[in-house]
Amino acid sequence: MGRRRWGALMAEHRRLVITTWIVVLIACGASFPLLTKQLKSPDYGVDGAPSTEASRLVQRYFAGQGDEQDVIVFDAARGRIDDPARKAAVQKVVGAARGEEGVVTVIGPFDPQARGQVAPDGRATIAVVGLKGDGRERPARAADLQDALDRAAPGDGVAAYLTGYSPITNDQTVVGTADAERGEAIGMPIALAVMVLAFGAVAAAVLPLVLSMAGLVLTFGVVYLLTFGFSFDSFLLTIVTMIGTGIGIDYAMFIVSRFREELARRGVTRGGPRRPEAVAEAAGTAVATSGRTVLFSGVVVAISVCSLFVMEAPVFREISTGVLISVVCTLAAALTLLPAVLAVLGPRVDAWSLPERWRPADTRSGAGAEHGPWARWARLVMRRPVVFGLAAAAVLVVCALPVPGVKYGIDLGTASLEGRPTAKAQTVLERSFTAGAVSPVQVVVTGPDGAALDAAGQRQAARVAALVRQDRRVADVESLPGSGRVLINAVPRVPIDSPAATRLVKDIRSGIAPEAAPDQQVLVGGATATFVDLSEETTGKLPYVMALVLGLSLLFLLVVFRSVALPVKAVAMNLLVTAASVGLTVWVFQHGHGEGLLGFHSTGFVQVYLPITVFVLLFGLSMDYEVFLIRRMKEAWEDGHDNATAVAAGVEHTARPIAAAAAIMVAVFGGFLTAGILELKEFGLSLATAIALDATLVRLVLVPALMRLFGDWNWWLPGGLGRRLPRLGEEGARTAHPEVGPAGASGA
Repeated sequence: MGRRRWGALMAEHRRLVITTWIVVLIACGASFPLLTKQLKSPDYGVDGAPSTEASRLVQRYFAGQGDEQDVIVFDAARGRIDDPARKAAVQKVVGAARGEEGVVTVIGPFDPQARGQVAPDGRATIAVVGLKGDGRERPARAADLQDALDRAAPGDGVAAYLTGYSPITNDQTVVGTADAERGEAIGMPIALAVMVLAFGAVAAAVLPLVLSMAGLVLTFGVVYLLTFGFSFDSFLLTIVTMIGTGIGIDYAMFIVSRFREELARRGVTRGGPRRPEAVAEAAGTAVATSGRTVLFSGVVVAISVCSLFVMEAPVFREISTGVLISVVCTLAAALTLLPAVLAVLGPRVDAWSLPERWRPADTRSGAGAEHGPWARWARLVMRRPVVFGLAAAAVLVVCALPVPGVKYGIDLGTASLEGRPTAKAQTVLERSFTAGAVSPVQVVVTGPDGAALDAAGQRQAARVAALVRQDRRVADVESLPGSGRVLINAVPRVPIDSPAATRLVKDIRSGIAPEAAPDQQVLVGGATATFVDLSEETTGKLPYVMALVLGLSLLFLLVVFRSVALPVKAVAMNLLVTAASVGLTVWVFQHGHGEGLLGFHSTGFVQVYLPITVFVLLFGLSMDYEVFLIRRMKEAWEDGHDNATAVAAGVEHTARPIAAAAAIMVAVFGGFLTAGILELKEFGLSLATAIALDATLVRLVLVPALMRLFGDWNWWLPGGLGRRLPRLGEEGARTAHPEVGPAGASGA
């Protein structure tokens, strides 16, 4: 079924389509509270990595430790924590913790087996808690445990806070959700205002917001169903909301713009005679043209995010899956719900219009696409293509210069959790104990291939413990035997997400272990080791991900554009703008420029998964504009215009919706710069700057400049290749230009 017929079909059955969507959205909306309960802590592990294997051995041979070790931190506002009244209050809380589901063990500070759990200053003490359960169960159990601590209410000037990996991620979820809501509260009103100016009508401006919300609600419903077979972490909702909102608004703007243009072309106006057949034709044409472009753009985004599946890390697979679902659900809404709603509205899509001079040219009579303001700009660029092209490219290259010096790490974000229990606990630990007490480095020593240690192996394990204890970065070491294996818990003096902790893990692996236990298997685990392994997986797989994204996108665009030069230029420009965006992010967050303005403290690195995720997402998102712009130019070319006229017409028709869509994305993504969590700030800046650079320097400068320089070569496709390539979405046989060959490439 052709796309024009599909759009007309959605228009014809608009009541059924809209009713079906309402029912589905109600069901999906009702599942959202259940979805939040199904999410787990972020899993930064890497399949088969040393830290993952160490965790498996700890769970197998040291079950008494639990699957996760957390800490209850007790703080005395005045006096000593071991005074009788305060000691009794602490023991009351420890007793309450022991009764919670999922708690394997609690070693209280005054238990016989406790060691070093009362602070030297006497103002604080800690209890070590072992939690059991998988990644989905532990966050819920940690939350229940914190509730139990609150109910126990130590009193007598004693406060009790739970901290550890799951408690920290629980607090991150609370703060991150609040940050996301605040960002949306800032970005969405700006988006609506921009759309009103872009469309010149309030009714048309509301439609993209409605579509993006419908796509998001459907996405959440699908993700909820998938949680029964797969695991997703809480951060995924923020990523899906950011991307889903952006592409939903983008796709809707392109289709609504074309629909209004088609209405104007058919003379369908508000107050005129009702012409339902003309409205259906307009909806069909909008889906056949802009809808087809939206579908192609969605495929490019899907190609990009699917490349993350080569990463052997759950966090990347979950991001890829979530964004992929979001793209599919948004496309479903754009190609079914939107044409049905447009058919219902018809010319009323222009309701509450702005004065005529503020409305787009395509909705006014007598507007020539070849002589409008954006067309004049394109012709100006094409008169000096080398000057404009080099200037734009130079700006992007300068922005990309920091990329080679990027450093990776993971910031758990405790600094952004002010007022939350884990932040208060961290403050007490840093004051009275050591920052690394929240999660020790776990060194598991076994015989070769995981076998039990013999006598010589036991001595070597003791030697490993001794050397780790001598390291200045280590505050305390505890050795635990278990079924012929040895677990060494080393508490760092430094925060577990700091570069110093990372170096400690690397030194144990590459220095201490080979020296002290050359004949044994020594695996280093714990949170810090997991971060190290994820960093190595990211840097090691980045070239493969880039090659996969670039190669598959190039092949797909070759089919879409039916040109050799256009896909190559598109891929090169997108690569350049993505590098520029990542470079700016490195310059700001790694080097610390703008700390005061953006309200953060530089950690000296960027989040380990940010560059590769941003590359994949931005490559797909920015390709939307490329496909939309180039296909409109190709329409004009196939209608018989020369290269320069086709470029000017394409820019005139698309510059306003592209600029508006980009401004909206910048507003939505830029709203996350107000977040307290550092990684949300980094994602917000990366996405916002990339979209801004793409919509200005690339679409309005580089594209027309390069189109002028390549001339008719833009449209060249070897005859043999052209006969073999499928014709995606070709409506009829537009043959105003033959396929231009080398001999016919004459320039503009």
